[in-house]
Amino acid sequence: MTTPEHHSVVIVGAGQAGLSLSYFLKQRGIDHLVLEKRSPVHTWRTQRWDTFCLVTPNWQCKLPGWEYRGDDPHGFMKRDEIIAYLEGFVKHVDAPVRSGVTVQRASRRSGFGNGGFGNSGFDIATSQGHYTADQLVVASGGYHQPIIPRLAERLPSSVLQIHSEQYRNPGALPAGKVLVVGNGQSGSQLAEDLHLAGREVVLATGDAPRCARFYRGKDVVDWLADMGYYDMSVHEHPLREGVRDNTNHFVTGRDGGRDIDLRQFAREGMELYGQLIGLEDDTLIFNPDLRHNLDHADRIYNGINASIDKYIEKAGIVAPPPSVYTPVWEPAAERTRLKLRDAGITSVIWCIGFQPDFGWLDVPVFNGRGQPGHVRGVTAQAGVYFLGLPWLHTWGSGRFSGVARDAQYLAEQIEARGASRAPAARPEEAEPMLS
Repeated sequence: MTTPEHHSVVIVGAGQAGLSLSYFLKQRGIDHLVLEKRSPVHTWRTQRWDTFCLVTPNWQCKLPGWEYRGDDPHGFMKRDEIIAYLEGFVKHVDAPVRSGVTVQRASRRSGFGNGGFGNSGFDIATSQGHYTADQLVVASGGYHQPIIPRLAERLPSSVLQIHSEQYRNPGALPAGKVLVVGNGQSGSQLAEDLHLAGREVVLATGDAPRCARFYRGKDVVDWLADMGYYDMSVHEHPLREGVRDNTNHFVTGRDGGRDIDLRQFAREGMELYGQLIGLEDDTLIFNPDLRHNLDHADRIYNGINASIDKYIEKAGIVAPPPSVYTPVWEPAAERTRLKLRDAGITSVIWCIGFQPDFGWLDVPVFNGRGQPGHVRGVTAQAGVYFLGLPWLHTWGSGRFSGVARDAQYLAEQIEARGASRAPAARPEEAEPMLS
């Protein structure tokens, strides 16, 4: 029987989270291996539309040892620029990654292992054989399975259906109206992309919040950074862990950054409806909550700006005068039914998010809702950690801006648990000396 390959630490996932942790483990000389189902940067290469860009300014790209160094810190990198930035980070870290390896099951080993402090270690079954580890880090993120409702099964086969991760550009869709379901960050941006290209769009809204791009002379992100919002931990947030369920505010960095105003889109011809809740034969059924959804988004928008106003006043900052957004369009009536054929809808884009899939992790670390239970990524099960999840510790935990802080913290915890040092390189593997 072949002895499984053993490492002090195994990291599952070679995205920005897994690579960030590898960076800090390498600094400490800790033996580790990163297992990646596909390859680093795969998601950014294959699951982003052509005009995709960051919604946070470039200066927030703060991966460890690889902060943004370009000449446009307050701009928004486009898709190809983001990929180039991440590819540079991959080379910079030079992590011990095994690509094309799917982790099928990870569970506790029986008996005493090499981890110290009574940690029995872990068995890890993969598509490329077995591994063992003293400590295990889940850095695969929380966006694994696209959410598509069962209602989709009953739509006519003549209607093209895709998830937001499959969308590339307006020209790739058949002629006719496009139904976009969901107005979170992706849904609003895709609706805008189609709208700007002259496509007829029907948008089924939800309760997603929105925020201003610029306010009183600065990007709202800059103001919130000055106010310390991005340093607030999940346990300091008024919603506590409930903030992890929040939908991201919709805004865009496109063309230098701007607000996304669905009311303005409606003035220009986009058809807005409430939440999609059913299908009767050829007729889509919507909740009569469009007005509520628009008002809710605007209330959040004005609320964020009001908090900035208070900060400016308290700090005595000289800035342009405050303002309050007033609606530029109101729905005349709540439309709750729409016939697909009569409306000319030929394609549907589902933009209602993703759900995590940790079915491979056979360790009791989940709460009653099936979500990872942890404090700053450290679970109650010795030697098991999570990294890269939204609001793992702060707002930036699942983003380029905050994952380095989380990764450094976990590296410290891993080291404190007696992680083994990486073996010294053999002479033939050592770096050549420069003459």
